[in-house]
Amino acid sequence: MSALLTLRGVHTHIGAYHILHGVDLEVPEGQVTMLLGRNGAGKTTTLRTIMGLWPASQGELHFRGQPLKGLTTPDIAQLGIAYVPESMGIFTDLTVQENMLLAARSARHADELDAHRLAWIFGLFPPLKTFWLVPAGKLSGGQKQMLAVGRAIVEPRELILIDEPSKGLAPAIVRNLITALRELKAQRTTILLVEQNFMMARALGDTVAVMDDGRVVHRGAMTELAEDVALQQRLLGLSLGEHA
Repeated sequence: MSALLTLRGVHTHIGAYHILHGVDLEVPEGQVTMLLGRNGAGKTTTLRTIMGLWPASQGELHFRGQPLKGLTTPDIAQLGIAYVPESMGIFTDLTVQENMLLAARSARHADELDAHRLAWIFGLFPPLKTFWLVPAGKLSGGQKQMLAVGRAIVEPRELILIDEPSKGLAPAIVRNLITALRELKAQRTTILLVEQNFMMARALGDTVAVMDDGRVVHRGAMTELAEDVALQQRLLGLSLGEHA
């Protein structure tokens, strides 16, 4: 598979702190790439650097061969990249409808949203239809995560970066998210997913990159990591089987 996104030797500084130390990463087109690692390994910083929220101080980032370094976050989003942060980033005082509308580049009013795509999103996340005119702050944690992902896909995106979508969610909601992300993948949407829930990682991942101390220390097929307990222990300090 050709790489849709590549990072070569990427370093990122945040103030006086040197967080990424030469990240090399490839995200194959049409696949789900898991970005795993212990807390503080640099996973979130990698996503934020790709989006231009924290600029790379060294190295190269390319999306479909186009350099991303130096572009603003809105410019990067315009290329077809969406970002779902761990904080979800929803506007709690706005309704579900208003949150979705803000994420749509081609619509200024709710009646201009793509009705067919909206129906598809409602099929993935029925609560978004139920609470369409309700302020987002009144949603449950799981419903807010559905809204965060729904906003990212309200219009077609080539690449979606998602940071720990299952954090704090009930198992039933996690299973719903897995189903939705599988549907996205079936539509050839490329996904780079940071996740601590290894059941979700194993269920979704095609390829995996494991980070440690600001570097990618392992790359390969997710199935290989899922089947190799010794490798899991060495890279992550745990067994994926313990989290099934």
